[in-house]
Amino acid sequence: MIWLRSLVFNFLFMTITAFCSIIAMVFLPFHPRHMRRFIQLWARVIIWLLRIICNIRVEVTGLEHIAPGAAIIASKHQSAFDTFVWPALIEQPSYVLKRELLDLPFWGRAARHSGAVAVDRDGGGPALRAMVRDAKRVLDEGRPLVIFPEGTRSAPGEKLPYLPGVAALVMGSGLPCYPVATNSGRHWGRRAFHKEPGVIAISILPALPAGLARKPLMEAMQTQIETETARLMAQ
Repeated sequence: MIWLRSLVFNFLFMTITAFCSIIAMVFLPFHPRHMRRFIQLWARVIIWLLRIICNIRVEVTGLEHIAPGAAIIASKHQSAFDTFVWPALIEQPSYVLKRELLDLPFWGRAARHSGAVAVDRDGGGPALRAMVRDAKRVLDEGRPLVIFPEGTRSAPGEKLPYLPGVAALVMGSGLPCYPVATNSGRHWGRRAFHKEPGVIAISILPALPAGLARKPLMEAMQTQIETETARLMAQ
């Protein structure tokens, strides 16, 4: 039954996403907020399909910690699910994503128009500075920015090094940074066909203390995210 449910969901997910990516081109001449509203609708449809077809519910705690306006959301990244859930949770967010995604037909243009911040993961210092510059545009608009500190998906239980981009954003902007833990990889694994029933838990922690230097900032962020992720995985 899980195999059949996964087959149906995967087919609908890919079909709806492809269809919506094409429809999204209609919004290119208009203000990006309209594109972001359309992406929010798509994300909510996919989350609804997860619940109806795969019996996967989404449970979010700590959403009250995120104050309205510009902020940095540093999230654990275990699944493709993490890349679209935030438009369904908060108003008008943007993501930091790998540059190659913007080359995808239709989807890439929609992501670029919505305000996604691209980063060349092999570009070194110049790429990091470009990412910080583009992120500033999003934050100056008073919108939250989601970044995955590990830079890529990690399997449940796996701990990857946290990259310096998130520290550059937090220290450069002076904005609150909210660590986020999740167990999404347990139910929607990396490149996994099967979607396992259960609860995808997202735990938003209070903002990290302001004014931390780079090393204590990264240590606090990694400790909080990994500790909370381990707790969620143990449930």
